[in-house]
Amino acid sequence: MSGEHDEGRGAFGPFGPPFGGGPGGRPGPPWARGGFGGPPWARGGRRGRRGRRGDVRASLLALLKERPMHGYEMIAEIAERSGGAWRPSPGSVYPTLQLLEEEGLITVEESGGKRLVSLTGAGRAEAEAGPDEPWAEAGQEVDWAAVQEVGQALGAVDNAVRQVMMTGTEAQRAKGLEVLNEARKKLYLILAEDA
Repeated sequence: MSGEHDEGRGAFGPFGPPFGGGPGGRPGPPWARGGFGGPPWARGGRRGRRGRRGDVRASLLALLKERPMHGYEMIAEIAERSGGAWRPSPGSVYPTLQLLEEEGLITVEESGGKRLVSLTGAGRAEAEAGPDEPWAEAGQEVDWAAVQEVGQALGAVDNAVRQVMMTGTEAQRAKGLEVLNEARKKLYLILAEDA
């Protein structure tokens, strides 16, 4: 996890930059910069039978119930346990780990040049209350109508963000960033609710 994955991490916490930037400050993928009409999964271009992605947050907590792990190790474990149907990307795993750390559910310590992730007491309680194998849902058919609806909503939010950031005052831009961070946390909390 050294080298490329360590570049450009400083300003974004221990797990690296958010979706909009690549390693070393290089630009992220076009959809993260507002190009090409949104992220690939929301554009509906590939309509074949594709597997649904699993619950990243629940999967990380379930794995950490067994033992402390490194981020890349968790990605590999999920891929193996889902039978190859789902391999979460670093762009979904590391921001989730950062949020879990902010919530006090995990601790992160350096070990052999890598970041070893462990559950806190509160994290273990949440993990025990969650599913044992949340990756088992991966590979089920995607609801493309819902995906398209989400893509449209993301496009509208993207336009609103651009307007605030380009034409708003410094105070308005700061408030807009607060709204985005709060929305991110609330979205993750949805996954923690009872179905």
